[in-house]
Amino acid sequence: MAAEKTAIVTGAGTGIGKAVALTMLNNGWNTVLVGRRQALLEAAAAEAGNTGAKALAIPCDVTKADEVDSMVETAAKTFGRVDLLFNNAGLGFKAATVDEIPVEVWTDIVNVNLTGSFLCARAAFRQMRQQSPQGGRIINNGSVSAHAPRPGSAPYTATKHAITGLTKSLALDGRPFDIACGQIDIGNALTDMAHAMTLGVPQADGSIRAEATMDPQHVADAVLHMASLPLEANVLFMTVMATKMPFVGRG
Repeated sequence: MAAEKTAIVTGAGTGIGKAVALTMLNNGWNTVLVGRRQALLEAAAAEAGNTGAKALAIPCDVTKADEVDSMVETAAKTFGRVDLLFNNAGLGFKAATVDEIPVEVWTDIVNVNLTGSFLCARAAFRQMRQQSPQGGRIINNGSVSAHAPRPGSAPYTATKHAITGLTKSLALDGRPFDIACGQIDIGNALTDMAHAMTLGVPQADGSIRAEATMDPQHVADAVLHMASLPLEANVLFMTVMATKMPFVGRG
């Protein structure tokens, strides 16, 4: 059954997106790996085991509606349908107070994290609504920053709070069409981007401290679980975090 299902994973060339894409492939899902760099996508796909599932690498800028629409159309034409979108592509910035953040940085982060998620959800929703049998699932990558900010993270935190609103709206609007939407909020998965956490990052009390991290595979396993549920059931929100990271009690 899983081999007949198709997943789209954005930001699939590295980090959490790569871990999720490989996990979907290794569990029999045909998987479309989406990102800006074709070589990274193809290299990631090549790491999958021989499970009979097919990988398709599609370079795409998630901030451009025409590229997103074309990507989803290609996925549907190649595999017949789209059963899952993992909205994962994201962008961050170094810690800085709001007066030190260039407007261009704000715009770039909003465009990728929020507008990109909207555009991908829009295209996937359209496909899921019109295909037969109707329906599918959208999983948005939130963050523990959707609940509690880190110091100096206004653009990133604002977009992740907005993703929560997008998730709830999609979950509501998808009901008549058997389109489920959920959100996974991730804390301190040890990707290349998160390596600084092992060395020391700013805390709310002004100190610099190292933080506990976890293997990104735990996130991928959680996404697989969410994706594998029947459409009559949905994980609306899930938090997967390093057990000892300063989230509960942050600040």
